[in-house]
Amino acid sequence: MSTSDFTRPYDPNEVEPRWRERELSSTWFHAVDGVDNAKSFTIALPPPNVTGSLHMGHALMLTIQDSIARHARMTGQNTLWLPGIDHAGIATQIVVERELKREGSDRHALGREQFIERVWEWKGRSGGRIFEQLKVMGSSVDWTRSKFTMDPDMSRAVREAFVRLYEEGLIYRANRLVNWSIKAQTVISDLEVDREEPDPAKPNAELFSFAYLLEDGSGEIVVATTRPETMVGDTAIAVHPDDPRYQGLVGKRVKHPFVDRSIPIIADGLLADPTKGTGAVKVTPAHDFNDYECGRRNNLAMINILNLDGTLNAEAGPFAGLDRFVAREAVKAALSERGLDRGATPHSIPYARCQRTQDILEPLLLPQWYVRMAPLAEPAIKAVEEGRTTFTPEEWTKTFMHWMTNIQDWCISRQLWWGHQVPAWYCADCGATVVSREDPAACTGCGSAKIARDPDVLDTWFSSALWPFATLGWPEQTAALKTFYPTSVMETGFDIIFFWVARMLMMGLHFLGDVPFRRVLLHGMVCDETGSKMSKVKGNVIDPLDLVNGATLQDIVAHASGSAPFQEGLQKFRKAYPSVSTMKEGFPAFGADAVRFYLASHPPQSRKINLNLARLQGYRDFCNKVWNATRFALTHIADVAPRPTGPFPQPASDAERWILSRLAHAVGAVNQGVKEFRLDEATAAVYQFFWYELCDWFLELCKPVFEGGDEATRASFKLTLAHCLETVHRLLHPFMPHLTAECWSHLPENIRRRRADGGLPEVLSLAPFPDAGDATPDPEAERRIAALQGTIEGVRRICAELGIKPGAAITVTLRTDDEDTRGVLKTYEAQIRRLTRAREIVHGSPSEPRPRGVGYGVSHGVEVLIPIAGHIDPSKEKERLEKDILKAQKESSGLAGRLNNPDYVGRAPADVVAKDRERLTELADKVDRLRAAIAVVGEITG
Repeated sequence: MSTSDFTRPYDPNEVEPRWRERELSSTWFHAVDGVDNAKSFTIALPPPNVTGSLHMGHALMLTIQDSIARHARMTGQNTLWLPGIDHAGIATQIVVERELKREGSDRHALGREQFIERVWEWKGRSGGRIFEQLKVMGSSVDWTRSKFTMDPDMSRAVREAFVRLYEEGLIYRANRLVNWSIKAQTVISDLEVDREEPDPAKPNAELFSFAYLLEDGSGEIVVATTRPETMVGDTAIAVHPDDPRYQGLVGKRVKHPFVDRSIPIIADGLLADPTKGTGAVKVTPAHDFNDYECGRRNNLAMINILNLDGTLNAEAGPFAGLDRFVAREAVKAALSERGLDRGATPHSIPYARCQRTQDILEPLLLPQWYVRMAPLAEPAIKAVEEGRTTFTPEEWTKTFMHWMTNIQDWCISRQLWWGHQVPAWYCADCGATVVSREDPAACTGCGSAKIARDPDVLDTWFSSALWPFATLGWPEQTAALKTFYPTSVMETGFDIIFFWVARMLMMGLHFLGDVPFRRVLLHGMVCDETGSKMSKVKGNVIDPLDLVNGATLQDIVAHASGSAPFQEGLQKFRKAYPSVSTMKEGFPAFGADAVRFYLASHPPQSRKINLNLARLQGYRDFCNKVWNATRFALTHIADVAPRPTGPFPQPASDAERWILSRLAHAVGAVNQGVKEFRLDEATAAVYQFFWYELCDWFLELCKPVFEGGDEATRASFKLTLAHCLETVHRLLHPFMPHLTAECWSHLPENIRRRRADGGLPEVLSLAPFPDAGDATPDPEAERRIAALQGTIEGVRRICAELGIKPGAAITVTLRTDDEDTRGVLKTYEAQIRRLTRAREIVHGSPSEPRPRGVGYGVSHGVEVLIPIAGHIDPSKEKERLEKDILKAQKESSGLAGRLNNPDYVGRAPADVVAKDRERLTELADKVDRLRAAIAVVGEITG
């Protein structure tokens, strides 16, 4: 874009792609190996799934991480933001299997080797899509170091970790109860289970009761279950040892009605609850986690009745071959035929579903590989207790510690073909298990060549747990590993603190003896405007690229609801986003910078970030403000004098020293905000400075100087304006990289702050971040200009409250006893006239009596008086003021009622209650001012 092009309105679809291409073709973001770790700053990007596409959670994550990385880079640190992609075992296999199904084939027809080749081929075609989408958000990662969790070096690291843990006795194989997904045909981790919370008013199941007959013929015992089909795997009936109803039955046995099995009645106080149901519980150790523990305590037989495809096996007797849900009805019918049915009642249960496929999981007894977690957890707990790794927000420390102190062993086997295959072989002759870094040719125990590799692959999270160091070359002691490990920050969503963060911490400490990251920053979840989690079913999903690039209403609804009919999807979307419920044309191009700034404006304590599109538009307007203010300033600073070397000097005028003092405040607040992971406070500070202090005040104070000041004063104001503008672009850059880079590139080179080596930065990304050398606080200048601002705002408020039309030829009288303040008001009299549109400014003394019929106010020790005769219609104005009083009193009454309610004050967030109290005080002041205004109006009507 040439300088002449800068006269056009801001268009993010023109500016952002151009700067994105410049960044991608540059070496600006390449980190350097061999630098001291203390002088390096490292973030490892949580690797998105290779099957994934950009969603709002990614957009939030990228905004936070890129802002932090750009800030670190501009402060002179050797900054590595390392990108990568996860192979996403289950998700990727499902995608490729669907593709094969459309072709009339499946993975079994191909065989394992050809299927894996097909997955790699799919990855080459489609697996890089997520990276292209990440680039749109302006991610300043070092793309030359990008990693894929199935790369050869990553695979070697995974194998090394497995073998070491096995050799240390921390990995073992055991036959235990696991969550089995019939649809995905694999084991699912407890952390990957969705618990479907039922609505008690809408039962989702049936509690079926039936009787077991005692073998001695003396009676029956009734049990109840929501899964009657599992009774063919029952191996006991449990009652509470203190339940008087069954004390005579403990030790007796019942006869199974369908299979040749005698079942004992046992006493188990942990499983049986006398207050629930009949107090007697059927025990199926191989198909229920609580029953499994009961079986272990009581040495019960564990009989598996299910095939992997969800049908019942030969242990189910007459029900063998039936699907589990078909078998449920068949068992109930058979029990009824035998006269054992004792009725059913509607019931609600929390179904356990696979996160990926949403099918109801089956507890199944299978041999699997496990990691022994307790020995790994202990050093991680100690590291957090000692502060070597900290959590922000700090509240997550307690959550982390609770999970770690109650940690269970980790099942790492997955029955998939895509992934890191378990490096274990089983000998057909001697039964030995061989775990090896290299593929063995024979059994290490007996020398037999009859060995077969375990077909399972490792849980995807196993390779992800090695991410902070495997990506840097471990197990080799590479220069990159020495430079960038430990990493500085791990920033991710709070929902994977157990899946990933805890496991990385444990693995890093175990394999490298040091924590993998110094700080853990956890962000919230982006929800729709009403606070609901985004999902295609709810029709409230928003594609970030639709916000960045703009989109038609049809495309927005299609992305939000998937295949739902347009009108149905539109209705859901409008319900989810009330602030744009009347939208007809779709989204404009907000641009990545506006989206980033909006997302960064939310506090990290927010577990939910409700996406408000109207507020996003406000930040798009801010982008326009930055662009237009820069264009305006350039018309005055083209011939600005060079920026002095060293700290920026203090100019003579109060206005210049004031804006530099406010700039110093903004610089300090932004640096502190980034340091403390309060990007919301950082963005609020720079927004406040740019819009209100630089544009609304200082630019206006500059205009009379540019139009009529002496040459020396004009030169000083030009340099101060140019310096503030250049500095605030550096301050904004981590949050709005494209817009600020473009604007900064048009500023005169001679006002750019030099790098530490004395050279001029080529682009804004390489410029030094603002610090104390850019501006100096000046409390005295702030006090003086505050009096000026208060005076101007006082004039505006009086005119607004009394209904004096803008532009009316008013006379303003300013009265103060403070000689210093009077001097400021006289110095900036031209600015006061310009900003209040006053015809005349009169200076007086507070000792003089106040005339009748004048609007009156006091601010910062300055009395402001404005005669209102001839500027208003008294009767209409009195009527308007009385309506405003009634409106304020109505709002005040509602707030007071809320604040007088102990339930509300006790439940509502403290900041909300504080804002309500503050608003109540504001309304009381407003009513007082309006009543005073009515009195003034009355003075001119006699």
